[in-house]
Amino acid sequence: MTKAELIEKMAEEAKITKVAAGASLDSFISNVTKALKKKDGKVTLVGFGTFQKSRRKARKGRNPQTGETIKIKASNTVKFKPGKKLKDAI
Repeated sequence: MTKAELIEKMAEEAKITKVAAGASLDSFISNVTKALKKKDGKVTLVGFGTFQKSRRKARKGRNPQTGETIKIKASNTVKFKPGKKLKDAI
């Protein structure tokens, strides 16, 4: 499902305009992003799941074309753990 398809479904089910649904989705995405930028970033939606910021350590990798060993920098990433209702629905 694309963002446009999701906006269309949200507008249809909530009986609001696509513009309002788009603004709501953009606000949701923006607020989740802001929450995850914090030091111990975590967003929990009961029944749906939890978005949590995680730190990847620096590590060594290998360039598949040349076989050369390269350094991969430490980075932040986001993990998603589905909630019980989501797991049961799937």
